[in-house]
Amino acid sequence: MSESIALLRRRRADDLTRLANEHMQKDLRAEDRETLKSAASTVSLWTAIGSAAGVGLGLYVAFRLRSARTAFFQAFRAKEKPTHLVFADGRQESIPDLTPLLKPTTLGDFATYFFASAGGLFLGGELGFLGGAASGSRSITKDPEQRRRIETAFRKFRADVLRQEAALLDQGQMTDSVL
Repeated sequence: MSESIALLRRRRADDLTRLANEHMQKDLRAEDRETLKSAASTVSLWTAIGSAAGVGLGLYVAFRLRSARTAFFQAFRAKEKPTHLVFADGRQESIPDLTPLLKPTTLGDFATYFFASAGGLFLGGELGFLGGAASGSRSITKDPEQRRRIETAFRKFRADVLRQEAALLDQGQMTDSVL
């Protein structure tokens, strides 16, 4: 049961980290490892910058939306509204006042700021990640010899991971929920 929750799969993550470190030390040169670390830091920097810009843009949009909503309410409240509806047969029906229902609320303001900033965080973070991944991948692929070594090391790592998973499946220690 504990293996079905990703957070509780610590043992598996530790094994994969150890295996990846072994392959990095054995299959790659020092400059290859530095290039990979530099590419990873580029991705995280771009993602952080994109996330911050996205949150800022989301808060700006929320502020503008709140201002427009408040201005709409003020204009609606100041406008003269009909209070009764008169039918052709002379019968009158009162029209309810909708002004209290249109009034901006603190909860509505909170929801506006929260969802706009969350949307900006998601959009900015994803765009930053894509830009960082593109920039990091350019730094890895600019030297063809280095690229070949890194790809070979990654293939060897994946083959070892698949061998370990196959061995665990054969022993019956690994279930489908872990995969």
